[in-house]
Amino acid sequence: MKPQFSLLLWLVFALTHAALHAQEVVDERADMPKTPILRIETGMHTAPIKRISTDAAQQVLVSASLDKTVRVWDLKTQRLLRVLRPPIGLENDGTIYAVAISPDGKTVVCGGWTGYDWDRKNYIYVFDQVSGRLLRRLPSPGGVINHLVFSPDGKYLAATIGGGFGLVVYSTADYSVVAKDTDYDGGSYSADFGPSGILLTTCEDGYLRLYDNQFKLVAKHQTQCGKDPVHVAFSTDGAYIAIGFNDAPRLEVFDLNSKQLVKLGKENDDFILSAVAWSVSGNTLYAAGTLENDKDQKLIRVWQLDRPSVYRDWLTPATNLITQLLPRKEGGIIFACANPGYGALDGSGRQVFYKAGLQCDFRAMSENFRVSETGSIIDFRYSYLSQNMGSFFVEERVLDDYDPKAEGMYEPQTKGLPLTRESIYELKLGKQLIKLKDFERPLSVAIAFDKQSFLLGCDFSLRRYDAAGKEIWEKSLTTPAWAVNITPDKNLAVAALGDGTIRWFRYDDGQELLAFFPTNDGKRWVSWTPEGYYDASPGGENLIGWHLNQGKSKESLFFSVSRFRNKFYRPDVIAKVLPMLDVENALLAADEERGLSKSASKQARKTFQLKEVLPPVVSILSPENGTVVSSPQVLLRYTIETPSGEPVTAVKILVDGRPVASTRGLKKSLAAGISEEQATVMIPERDCEISIMAENKSAVSDPASVRIVWKGTAPAQDEFIIKPKLYALVIGISKYKDSDLQLGLAAKDARDFAQNLLSQKGGLYQDVVIKLLTDQQATKDDVLDGLEWLQAQVTSKDIGMLFFAGHGINDNAGTFYLLPVNAELEKLKRTCLEFSQVKTTIASLAGKAVIFLDACHSGNAMGGTQRRSAVADITAAVNELGSAENGAVVFSSSTGRQYSLEDAAWGNGAFAKALLEGLSGRADLMGKGRITVNMLDAFISERVKELTKGRQTPTTVRPPNVPDFPIALKLKK
Repeated sequence: MKPQFSLLLWLVFALTHAALHAQEVVDERADMPKTPILRIETGMHTAPIKRISTDAAQQVLVSASLDKTVRVWDLKTQRLLRVLRPPIGLENDGTIYAVAISPDGKTVVCGGWTGYDWDRKNYIYVFDQVSGRLLRRLPSPGGVINHLVFSPDGKYLAATIGGGFGLVVYSTADYSVVAKDTDYDGGSYSADFGPSGILLTTCEDGYLRLYDNQFKLVAKHQTQCGKDPVHVAFSTDGAYIAIGFNDAPRLEVFDLNSKQLVKLGKENDDFILSAVAWSVSGNTLYAAGTLENDKDQKLIRVWQLDRPSVYRDWLTPATNLITQLLPRKEGGIIFACANPGYGALDGSGRQVFYKAGLQCDFRAMSENFRVSETGSIIDFRYSYLSQNMGSFFVEERVLDDYDPKAEGMYEPQTKGLPLTRESIYELKLGKQLIKLKDFERPLSVAIAFDKQSFLLGCDFSLRRYDAAGKEIWEKSLTTPAWAVNITPDKNLAVAALGDGTIRWFRYDDGQELLAFFPTNDGKRWVSWTPEGYYDASPGGENLIGWHLNQGKSKESLFFSVSRFRNKFYRPDVIAKVLPMLDVENALLAADEERGLSKSASKQARKTFQLKEVLPPVVSILSPENGTVVSSPQVLLRYTIETPSGEPVTAVKILVDGRPVASTRGLKKSLAAGISEEQATVMIPERDCEISIMAENKSAVSDPASVRIVWKGTAPAQDEFIIKPKLYALVIGISKYKDSDLQLGLAAKDARDFAQNLLSQKGGLYQDVVIKLLTDQQATKDDVLDGLEWLQAQVTSKDIGMLFFAGHGINDNAGTFYLLPVNAELEKLKRTCLEFSQVKTTIASLAGKAVIFLDACHSGNAMGGTQRRSAVADITAAVNELGSAENGAVVFSSSTGRQYSLEDAAWGNGAFAKALLEGLSGRADLMGKGRITVNMLDAFISERVKELTKGRQTPTTVRPPNVPDFPIALKLKK
């Protein structure tokens, strides 16, 4: 089913709204926000990609999005190299419409609605591509910046601007203005340089303007196939130009030699072909936009100039508007789309790659958007093109598969008031027109169960009206509200938005209480309050972070919320927000349960300043990503910035996520709080990833990483290659001294796991050495001795494993403890193992680290199945171990408030049974005889859910700087 409202329309409306709003707020100058702003960060854009650009060698691609970021990608691997963040505002300011990278790949420029809210003019931001530093900003003469393009020789930068402000050309030598033309009757959305430096632009007035290489206007041509040209492209030899339109389902192709239009075959579909590009050879024309097949998959139409009446349609994986096309050097085309995503097809139309976003697409979801009586449970569909649905349980902290038989879930009520849609812009209540903003559309509606009010989701706002059509409140949005609902108790309004979030608002006054972001594969999620208190799945806490403006002329900083886990990770607060309908009261109640009085809670927050506890920021200057080396010795140049003013206490260098020794070299100050440093590291003789992190007394930086390609001498085939050793500390406790803690199969799970590992000796591993601690052998002292043993044994060539099956528990402050056999719950600090002790050991291992945690058990009976006591919250511990600075791959038996289950019929706990089956060969999903971390994760996840009928959901966290690697060979029967 197609969505009721196309994304093309929303993009057009968004840009129109931006232009109109810019004129409306002339006398409403705002200050640039100086306090941190919460933002979603998935490693990919979360809003439509408007423009892309590549360097001349097509090594690097940059993408600009309405999510207010520019992203720099390694085009060969689609690896994200860095995110460029200009200053942003709370509403429109910082929205990026245009981007370009210089032919040499050193400079990135971007612009859009950038700076207008506080300076009454927009700016082009000029970034250094390698360091990410904002070098300067260039003022535009007026409207938003719609398009940017460098001349092929890199000497000039052309900018086309909205609102009739036309064209500005800058010299890149000093970025002075060398030409300007403001005689445009409307916005200009595209420009292209042709041979010899000539320049062509489009305009909403229906004219193309041609400038010579001195940027003097030499021709003005009125388009014939449409009145709103939005893309223009010269053929390689400059003999042809192609024009795409927003208002016509045809292209205009003009032969500059004959001064005639070229008639193309099959242009009269009811689709818009707004994006155009020519092949590198110049004899093939590509066009795309809304063109799609009957499965909503977007197509690229292809013509050959020698046979323009014949066309082919190439299938793409995009399901939303294709926004730009670029020629691919090897043949074929590179495309960007509003999914968001970007990809490439080869010269035959075969997919080369596709990089997609992770957010859900909630369009056309109204009938599938259900809420419980109190709003603590929601059902939603991951994409309008898929029937896959999920259910999120706020208080239980679980994202689960949708259960169509679940009771007490309510669809949006759409009957009971005389609401009728007159057009895409107009909604009437009886004969009364509901007043909205100019060019804003009503997208979704829900009527309260008592029929006394209704909720309206629009392009840029969420609104509540009474039954007579009087507006009660309005909440501004920066993204469309595709679906809305109201809880039956009328306490909450819930909206599914275009940025992939679902948000809860107090129905009385529209105050936002909670946001939820699930990834579209259903594996990770995070929920948070506007103040930044959050809960997350394992691996989910890096999905949001704090954006910090540093001034109008300096790049902004971004810090994942994981950097402030101790302060903001508060699942206890999240669980209370919706029932209490107030974040402040939820926080006070949660703090009181932790033993903190109301006055102490308020004072602690009053004195806390996020800016004072910011971690350092690291950027690698050299080597560049993808550098080829033939020597294991690599010299690193990097900068460290200290935005909090706190001195750096340590610098940590890792290779493939594990710490390595380094020799620190030259250090010099570049500016206040910024230094440049050097270090020499030894790398293995293979492709690898080097990461650098710096820490101060408060926090550790996010890693700066670079990929190194090894081209040194390869070992001869008959040369002996040393296999790694596997060292494993395996712990399982069933017979606790405290009879209330007794378990059935935990000790057996440990013994069976140890035996399974021993069978890998001589295969993947040169040797397998195990320290097995079960029941009475697993005292606190024994476990500490085991951790010390593991740390001493594992070298950089080895793998260290920790397996724990038993109990875990949190104290009132949320600190997680593993319970040894002699644990006393009234004396946690003295008799139990604080998880920080485990973390310290794992982080210091020289080799790869893999952890298996089965620590969420309970002794309560459930028929024949035992629940492995209040359930422990192990999520924080898992996320901390699996962070970049600690570098461990962590397999956890369950998530949220789930228990780990065991059943005598299985012979093991569910997690252990799946793990053993996977390591024995069932996880060899590719049939190649090797079982990697990712394969084991995929197998365990499905197998445990199968065994427990969905009652237990295991999770795996792999640090971003640790590549997938084999951990077992398939055993021969």
